[in-house]
Amino acid sequence: MPNPSLTAHAYVLAVHDLQGTSAYFIHKLGFETDWEDPGNWHALRRDGVRVMLGRCPDALSPSVLGDHNYFGFLVTDDIDALHADLTARGALVSSPPTDKPWGWREMPVATPEGHRMMFAQAIG
Repeated sequence: MPNPSLTAHAYVLAVHDLQGTSAYFIHKLGFETDWEDPGNWHALRRDGVRVMLGRCPDALSPSVLGDHNYFGFLVTDDIDALHADLTARGALVSSPPTDKPWGWREMPVATPEGHRMMFAQAIG
């Protein structure tokens, strides 16, 4: 039996403040609008990464999930330049890029609602 392949398409996040979270992804993280259903959905993209934000005012806040609120591991070819860009934009960078023993230079970033993502560059 053949082993089917998977292709990354998009992360789907439930958000309380659709307008505010969309603005954060656009202005602080450098994403741009892909498509939207005003008041309900906003799909954004930056390079090959897509994020679909769905308005869910009654959903559990990601800030209460602790380590379980990470949604993505996003790979870049220049983590230090990305750190400089996101810091200049005022993104919620939790810590600067740090070399990890598992072979990645990683930088955690959060959203105002508490979703977290890890940006990383392979070492070597």
